[in-house]
Amino acid sequence: MQDIDWIVLVATLAFIVIYGVYKTRGRKNVQDYIRGGNESKWWTVGLSVMATQASAITFLSTPGQAFNDGMGFVQFYFGLPIAMVIICLFFIPIYHRLNVYTAYEYLENRFDQRTRSLASGLFLLSRGLAAGITIFAPSIILSAVLGWDLNTLNIIIGSLVVIYTISGGTKAVTVTQKQQMAVIFLGMFVAFFLIISYLPQDINFANALEIAGASDKMNILDFSFDFDNRYTVWSGILGGTFLMLSYFGTDQSQVQRYLSGKSMREMQLGLIFNGILKVPMQFFILLVGVMVFVFYQFNPTPLNFNPAATQAIQGTPFEKEYNLLQNELNELRSDKSELSHKVVSAPDVNIIQPDGSEVSVSEALQDINKKENAIREKARIVISQADKNVETNDKDYVFIHFILNNLPRGLIGLLLAVILSAAMSSTASELNALAATTTVDFYRRNLDEEKDEAHFVGATKWFTLSWGILAILIACTANLFDNLIQLVNIIGSIFYGTILGIFMSAFFIKKIKAKAVFISALITQAAVILLFCLDYYEVIRLPYLWLNFVGCGLVILLGLILQGSMGTEEKQLTN
Repeated sequence: MQDIDWIVLVATLAFIVIYGVYKTRGRKNVQDYIRGGNESKWWTVGLSVMATQASAITFLSTPGQAFNDGMGFVQFYFGLPIAMVIICLFFIPIYHRLNVYTAYEYLENRFDQRTRSLASGLFLLSRGLAAGITIFAPSIILSAVLGWDLNTLNIIIGSLVVIYTISGGTKAVTVTQKQQMAVIFLGMFVAFFLIISYLPQDINFANALEIAGASDKMNILDFSFDFDNRYTVWSGILGGTFLMLSYFGTDQSQVQRYLSGKSMREMQLGLIFNGILKVPMQFFILLVGVMVFVFYQFNPTPLNFNPAATQAIQGTPFEKEYNLLQNELNELRSDKSELSHKVVSAPDVNIIQPDGSEVSVSEALQDINKKENAIREKARIVISQADKNVETNDKDYVFIHFILNNLPRGLIGLLLAVILSAAMSSTASELNALAATTTVDFYRRNLDEEKDEAHFVGATKWFTLSWGILAILIACTANLFDNLIQLVNIIGSIFYGTILGIFMSAFFIKKIKAKAVFISALITQAAVILLFCLDYYEVIRLPYLWLNFVGCGLVILLGLILQGSMGTEEKQLTN
């Protein structure tokens, strides 16, 4: 980080915060503070919805996911356009007609207060956990850059977001997200073209795709029904559709974004805009990660991309063993570079292995990459032996390592601003939605006396502060899972299926009444948590995306069964 990088980074973030505070000062009523005064055009709605989902985790973890596992993760988003159409046809007209502040108000009209409280409580639990993780993600970046303590950075970043979220509510979040998305798109395109320019002179973009394909990184579509594969076309279309329906249709952090639209048409156009642009955007971010992988076929890499892991080894009895593994990795680099060139120049020529066997260039390259992964796994064990508290899972550090070690001065600051902007936009949306839900669904509904608009605006600000503090505390206790983007989606999948099942019962199955849906939701939530635990401990195999489908279907099925038995009991009592 040079002076110019700090200037770009600080100036970008300061502009976003100051602009948000300035544009939204003086919001005195609930309509303005929670729904942004219903002033947003469709493109603002679309960008706001997209920015809410595209947190720092997206720009940290997605390239790392592609670096390790290739492009298959894009299948996760295949259900998103389908979900957008369904929400536009069924969800938005109901929300607009009822003029709700939160999605959960509708559930009280359809069922009762208890069901509304259950759904909004599940949202608060899942989104409260996720808010902590979206603060934790950018702290990883600055920790790598500055060497500062993660908890200190969690507090600083969380406090920055809380400032402008409290100042202007939904409008502050919405108006700043346009600027944040502009910074994000600019930064990612610059990074992509720089990676291509850093490849050897005889390797162009088309050649890079050939190398990635030969390394098994370009397998986009998986039509198998193997539950050991988390990401397939079927899990993306079925599980992904249910997850996206839950997230965009019932999660207040997203519902609040499009409820700020000027009209129902603006809301619907905004979501369609998001549905059209989101999948290509995620494809592009994954492609950036694959190009980083190709770049490192020709350039040296550390044994572990987490700088803290390397530091933990130094001066310990394990340093010699770690250095030997690094030497093994360095020796593989010339082989990788040679094979990568052969993929382009002589793809049909077979390679004679040391054991005398004959394999294709592609198979030889994949074999080299397997050896590299084995060396990295040994290094993780050595790091854990040296210091059990150091994070050895380095997927989320791959892209930040590339940025810090390869980009020119000024652009490092821009890319860091991209990731921190994404973190601020997503976290602000979450805190805003958490506070609005707490105020509308719990605080205001349970007050015995009437209060004026200013009182509820003040209460929402206090709840924003409270949720901000809680999110910071969660961030301070967070650890990397497989990687952060998967962790956020896993948290959502555990709770969203149940919430969606309640809403789908409310929208489409008039036969199910309040008591039946409430009991079925409680049973389903317990069952989904049990299924996740069984999968986690490998008792059964059920990838987390399927939890959304199972949860939603189970709420509806149990609701119908319970309603039927309740109806039979009522008839018997009547007779």
